[in-house]
Amino acid sequence: MKVLVIGTEQNIEEFKLKFNTGHECRFETDYDFEEDLSKFDCVFDFFIGDSPEQFEIFSAYEGLNLFVNAPKISLTELAYYQEEINCNLYGFNGLPTFLNREILEVSVLNDKAKSGLEALCKKLDTDFELVEDRVGMVTPRIIFMIINEAFYTLQEGTASKEAIDTGMKLGTNYPFGPFEWCEKIGINNVYEVLEAIYEDTKEERYKICPMLKKEYLSRITH
Repeated sequence: MKVLVIGTEQNIEEFKLKFNTGHECRFETDYDFEEDLSKFDCVFDFFIGDSPEQFEIFSAYEGLNLFVNAPKISLTELAYYQEEINCNLYGFNGLPTFLNREILEVSVLNDKAKSGLEALCKKLDTDFELVEDRVGMVTPRIIFMIINEAFYTLQEGTASKEAIDTGMKLGTNYPFGPFEWCEKIGINNVYEVLEAIYEDTKEERYKICPMLKKEYLSRITH
């Protein structure tokens, strides 16, 4: 498989850990490249959720298998502003700590893309789980809701960050506590995905804790 990967150095390292089966890969850390995309079997783009305007680079390529990091934006929304989409558009959960797992979380834009997904994932040597095309996908919705609740618990003074992290790991056997996980994922990703989910659902469980919002704002302004 000839694969183009566009992402941060961290994204690229996690991709290598996940897909370490000897594919012919080209790695780019920004969109400043000149390449005939038709020579690639598939593209993994970690940036489009934050830069949806870049989708037009790929959309016209007939048959190109394009995986975009989709927790922050649905494929339907991404495609809405494009007059013509010839690529096979897939969403994947590429947030930090979520990619290098046995099962790849995938959404599809339409039945055309869905029909080729099983064969494509077989070539990539990964199991996959097809999820609904909505912001947050599945796993981030669950984990980020837990992180948000942990911030509410901290805000109320019920327990410290350390106690909450320890209790979560012992009680659920999760690899990290909610505050540890938040740091590894990046508070910007947690906040922005929760914001997108709340805008999509208007459900109270996704309403961002004021303490989480304050910490997010303090990080991006310093």
